[in-house]
Amino acid sequence: MKRSTVIIALLVAAVFATAWTVTRLATGSTADSSASVAAPAPAARVSLPGNVPATGEPELPSLSTLHPRPGSAVQAAGPFDDRFTMAGLHFDGRSVHASATITSDVSDVLEFGALAGFYDARGALIGTGRFTYHNDESAPHEDHAGPPSELEKVSITVPKALQGRAVSAAVGVPVLVNE
Repeated sequence: MKRSTVIIALLVAAVFATAWTVTRLATGSTADSSASVAAPAPAARVSLPGNVPATGEPELPSLSTLHPRPGSAVQAAGPFDDRFTMAGLHFDGRSVHASATITSDVSDVLEFGALAGFYDARGALIGTGRFTYHNDESAPHEDHAGPPSELEKVSITVPKALQGRAVSAAVGVPVLVNE
């Protein structure tokens, strides 16, 4: 073997040895690969004074302030009114129907909840009903091209205890979560 070939081989070996040593030192690795890895620290728990966790379903205080005319359906004010538009709102005596188009984002809707208030002939609130949508990402679904669906069709049936007494309705949205 020529002397120049031996020198090149030794230089290449030295470069690889140096690179290996620098990598081990930079990553904090040791020659003993069986060393145990330290357990991660537990997540911080945050508690704010006076902050009480939510219980029950979200409500819409505006339902108690409305007095819709018999046969009508109106939109009730809610915390997400600036993030959707409601169209096709109508009450047929058995159910209230509407379509909500999400305008705040172009991502999929993960959670959507509509709350309907039902009213008697005097316009007094006599009860409520709910519509809930939950995006189940584990369920099989067909892929579609284009932007995510931004339309939620709402249909809330008058509860049995209110049937025959409910003559008008109001609908609002207390739950709206996008990606």
